[in-house]
Amino acid sequence: MYLGWIKQLDKLGLPGQSVVIEITESLLLDTKSIVNDKLLLFRDAGIQVAIDDFGTGYSSLAYLKLYDIDYLKIDQSFVSNLKADSNDLVLCEAIIVMAHKLGMKVIAEGVETMDQRDLLIAAGCDYGQGYFFSRPVPTKEFEILLRTTYNVCV
Repeated sequence: MYLGWIKQLDKLGLPGQSVVIEITESLLLDTKSIVNDKLLLFRDAGIQVAIDDFGTGYSSLAYLKLYDIDYLKIDQSFVSNLKADSNDLVLCEAIIVMAHKLGMKVIAEGVETMDQRDLLIAAGCDYGQGYFFSRPVPTKEFEILLRTTYNVCV
């Protein structure tokens, strides 16, 4: 299955960086060599890896050093109540600083307001996703959005 993705990228002439695989923190706890083998396979193909829902699992921070992770995705539970001078903001700032020091980019999930976006930008967050930017849209509508808003050919 995983080789199928790599073969498909090759067939389309796309670099591995065109794809980001999202995994959960708990997957890193799996001591089976298959997890490590798959992550290495992705890395060798240039496919990027994101840890989804970061901060809600049970993994050790040591795993961030062991695996070559490209992105940490801050769980929406930290973003949904984000306000200046809140513990959620302190946690988001800490995750962002830690990730950047480890050479990772950060994506905040569940951004729904301009205030949340602005606080995350001020904290140095690299990317955001959520209803503030767009509700989920069908493929055709997404293609139109890319063409008209971002002048991207699809």
